[in-house]
Amino acid sequence: MEFTKYFDYMRSRPDRSQIRLEWIAQVMENPEKVQVQIDGRIRMWGKIEEEGKILRVILLEDGKTVHNAFFDRGYKGD
Repeated sequence: MEFTKYFDYMRSRPDRSQIRLEWIAQVMENPEKVQVQIDGRIRMWGKIEEEGKILRVILLEDGKTVHNAFFDRGYKGD
């Protein structure tokens, strides 16, 4: 798994530091929903059962570099 510098910075925030890398990998491997943004970045959502929350992961266009990850309180599914 590769990361942008932005991700490294955002991960240092207290509200993001609890997000485990294994959860990000879980969403990347088995997303509940996937959308491609106009800029080519890929949004993926997946439920983290341990937390009872939906994690949104944003990847760069290459589909393997993590740009951002956060719990998405506004997720509504399909």
